[in-house]
Amino acid sequence: MKHITLRQIRIFESVARHLSFSRAAEDLHLTQPAVSMQIKQVEELAGVPLFAHHGKRIALTDGGHLVLRHCQVILADLNHAEQSLADLISGGTQHLRVGVITSGSRFFPHLINAFLHDRGDVELEMKVSPRDQLIAMLRSEQIDLAVMVRAPEMPHVAAQPFAEHPFVLVAAPAHALVGARAIARGRLGAECLIVRENGTDTRHAANEAFLHRAAPPRVMELGAGEAVKQAVMAGMGISLLSAHDVEDELRDGRLRQLDVQGFPLIRHWHAVYCSDRPLPPVARAFQQFLLGETAAHIVSGQRLPDQGRVQQHDGGGGR
Repeated sequence: MKHITLRQIRIFESVARHLSFSRAAEDLHLTQPAVSMQIKQVEELAGVPLFAHHGKRIALTDGGHLVLRHCQVILADLNHAEQSLADLISGGTQHLRVGVITSGSRFFPHLINAFLHDRGDVELEMKVSPRDQLIAMLRSEQIDLAVMVRAPEMPHVAAQPFAEHPFVLVAAPAHALVGARAIARGRLGAECLIVRENGTDTRHAANEAFLHRAAPPRVMELGAGEAVKQAVMAGMGISLLSAHDVEDELRDGRLRQLDVQGFPLIRHWHAVYCSDRPLPPVARAFQQFLLGETAAHIVSGQRLPDQGRVQQHDGGGGR
């Protein structure tokens, strides 16, 4: 593959990270036919198929995984070179490259603002992406540190908890269970539980709380957090959602928190980074900031006080 171009490497890495031609095209500001053509050329250079097609879905082949690992190393080296040159030109300006999952986007800017308050020499690059994409960005060194709930279980990835992340059961204001106290979990068996798609933290929490039990509620799966909230507000069922995501709806009464035994379900936010390479000084400083009391106070201050909290579940941050 000695004739592969840097542009083709970036396109292949994006398609492999998203497992989607259309999302890679959107990410790179290209048309989907242009992305497809470049991937075809990369496969011709490789001499083996890099993607397996299953209907509208794609997956990496063994050859694809091999090429991806090398592409990630190349892109990581380029990122390091670009950052080193930028630091040289700027006379010492530091670059903080961090990411957070979508449900953390509400409080994360407050964390960043508090950290940067007395640091005028730091330039920020922040990504808000799904968990799997953040992990891929960490491994390819596009970011230095990520904030997520479920810590990855993989070699050379470290995770440190720094703040609680409660998941609360919510319903429409007119729901029959609203106002009841210490509701037994078994009473929810007749309810429709509205959930996100597999792979999300809210779905993982719902699976642990309900779907692996003997008599789980009926399930309705929707593909977006806002769609789940709207369905609950319309009276279509109940849902287990991040307290960060429903703070406004609980405050203004569009949703009500149910007082069910064993809830809220408590998980933790984690600072995640690659342990096989040193963190840049500014990223190390931000990691230490996250582990302090100020960060925990900022995160907890962005949600409502716990209601009916009976027990705490950690489970390694929902891993």
